[in-house]
Amino acid sequence: MQTVFSTVLPDVPAAAVIWLALLAVAAVVVAALVVRPTRFRSVFGERISEAARPSSIDLAEQARERARERRRYAAEVAVAASRAATTAERSRTEWLAAQDEAEEAWRSWQAAEKDVDRLAAAAALPLPRTARTPAEYADRERWLHRAALDAQWRKEITVRQLSDILGGNGWDPSRHPVEQELLLRRLVRDNLAARHRAATEREQAAWRAAETAAAAARSLREEAFAALHPVAEPQAALSIVGFAGPETTRELPTGAVGAEITRELSPVARGRAAVAAY
Repeated sequence: MQTVFSTVLPDVPAAAVIWLALLAVAAVVVAALVVRPTRFRSVFGERISEAARPSSIDLAEQARERARERRRYAAEVAVAASRAATTAERSRTEWLAAQDEAEEAWRSWQAAEKDVDRLAAAAALPLPRTARTPAEYADRERWLHRAALDAQWRKEITVRQLSDILGGNGWDPSRHPVEQELLLRRLVRDNLAARHRAATEREQAAWRAAETAAAAARSLREEAFAALHPVAEPQAALSIVGFAGPETTRELPTGAVGAEITRELSPVARGRAAVAAY
């Protein structure tokens, strides 16, 4: 025990002096904070904020990485935009073909309508009298069959309608050729009118498809441009509050807005089938 006390006791005064010095330093710091708190808050806050902010090298590396990501994404979107543009051109070509088909169907329908009006006016006149003999009826039947075959060869009537005419299903071969021709031309007119309606529906569907494809290609091009030329927005940097003091913020400069895209697909016109898209 005497050995232990002889070893420890000589160091007690030195330890006491050290503790008193630490207490004195702490008292001076507390007194300085009480007397002038704002000075220490601003100094400590700025130092902590500077330490928390990334360095210029880190910022440059982050900017380069973001630029690489934007270029890679823009390249992918540009490929998709090129494919969408090809699809839009193909859809527009199909729409123009459908429009031509609708115009041709409309002209055929109008020509058939004129034939019906002409034959209706002729049928209103007194029909010439002919001898009602078996030979006359046979001639009338041969004329009807020949006219029906010619109409089916021109694709003005269907095969089923031709079968009905040849089989006498709803058709009277003994009627006068003027009446038979009027009935046949009315059938042709109705078929061409239905064909025109179907062609118009196809033309409208093709126009909608072309319009959708053009809008998709335009949207992808705009997205690719925006990826290469992003619009910089104000961003608040990291804010540090020192000892519950006021915030210190830093804002990034605002960049310039990218220019609009001027390269577009050929415009797709809306309207009736008879209007050309130029």
